[in-house]
Amino acid sequence: MRPPRFIGAAVLLLAMSAAGLTSIGPARSAARAAAPSGIFKLDHLIFIVQENRSFDHYFGTFPGADGFPTNAQGKIDVCIPNPFLGHCSTPYHTTSQYQHGGRHNDVATGLDVNGGAMDGFVTSLGIDHATPACWKTPTIRACRRFVGPQSQPDVMSYLTGRDIPNYWRYAHHYVLADHTFAPSDSWTLPSHLFLTSAWSAACTDPQKAGSCTADVELKGPQYQYRYGEGPAYAWTDITYLLTNAGVSWGYYVDDRTCLNPPSCPVDYKLGTDASKDPLPGFTDVVQAGTRSNVQGQSAFLSAAAAGTLPSVSWIVPGAKDAEHPNHGTYRTGMAHVTQLVNAAMQGPEWNSTAIFVAWDDWGGFYDHVQPPSVDAAGYGIRVPLIVIGPYAKKGYVDHQTLSLDAFLKLIEDRFLGSARLDPATDGRWDPRPTVRENVSILGDLANDFDFTQAPRPPYILNPRPFH
Repeated sequence: MRPPRFIGAAVLLLAMSAAGLTSIGPARSAARAAAPSGIFKLDHLIFIVQENRSFDHYFGTFPGADGFPTNAQGKIDVCIPNPFLGHCSTPYHTTSQYQHGGRHNDVATGLDVNGGAMDGFVTSLGIDHATPACWKTPTIRACRRFVGPQSQPDVMSYLTGRDIPNYWRYAHHYVLADHTFAPSDSWTLPSHLFLTSAWSAACTDPQKAGSCTADVELKGPQYQYRYGEGPAYAWTDITYLLTNAGVSWGYYVDDRTCLNPPSCPVDYKLGTDASKDPLPGFTDVVQAGTRSNVQGQSAFLSAAAAGTLPSVSWIVPGAKDAEHPNHGTYRTGMAHVTQLVNAAMQGPEWNSTAIFVAWDDWGGFYDHVQPPSVDAAGYGIRVPLIVIGPYAKKGYVDHQTLSLDAFLKLIEDRFLGSARLDPATDGRWDPRPTVRENVSILGDLANDFDFTQAPRPPYILNPRPFH
């Protein structure tokens, strides 16, 4: 919806016309003065968050990006220790749609980063005995699609524009951010808690924010919300500020998700796990009565077509569409994302929309850039981010330091007068150690747009370009 001041200018023009005034210069000036500018041209922010891919794994060979280190001949110049095979392993281009990936928690992060050497991605496979042993015994017949030509584990694999063409087309046509880092050095749930609240914590009493302490592992069911249960997260999330300010929001999950056990669809295991949908587990969401803002993705598609999108939308996938190794393929994930982007582009609100496609963590895949440290929780290892919209710059590679925290910063700057999730000012105290949106190195997503240009038309892609 347009801001009320824009409607007021239109009313002024009609009134002057009805009065028979011969000069409309002042009215035109009023209309121009009332027209939104900058990020206020964006009435709808859409955040699509996929799973478990590093930047180098998807965009390590993208032109102009900070991709794989290369030698004088332009060849990838990386070979990291492989203690299981007794020699170093190099990145390799995979043609397989299936990957195992690797361990991704705080221990694995420490091994992967290795003090900045970024050479522990194979070594860290050894901490997870549940992982299939292709990294250890690559000659097993079933391992053929999970290893490279020199028996490299697939954490060293990478894809190109031929493999994920729609993602590369979006990156060429819009913006690719090549220094975006996971918000924490851990797994899915902490990343999604950061996505909407800028913190991950364990609370001994879900009714008392003071009982929460920073935690990026969240081991133990008492610290994790499950569908049908009471809340587990007592600190403040961004929807508290949005709801109080009258700003509409929606969180969209796979339609097969079992939000209200025991009444579950037959195929509910293909839905969105609660680790990717933590908002119903926040005490402030329960108190505000806004759990119903979490809906199936068919509701997003309907809202996009009808022109009734909320101001802020988060969209998270089901198991088969997530791109999580061992759950689905990158092709099904790319098709899912393309369908969502097409829906927003083909709706009547395209000209006031910005879409951000990100991945929640690195999934164990190799990346060569050392993540900066902003607090004890992160940042985590680098992930891809694509920025799409009618005002997005064309063919631009954004080198700013970013994280999922930058999403919250943009939401707050656009809709909340730059009010932050800050215990000192947000009206609901919690003991978070860092106001992530104010971290000095965090870039500004507004820089990815040119608001002086005419809105660019939709860029519709085939969700399944291989068929």
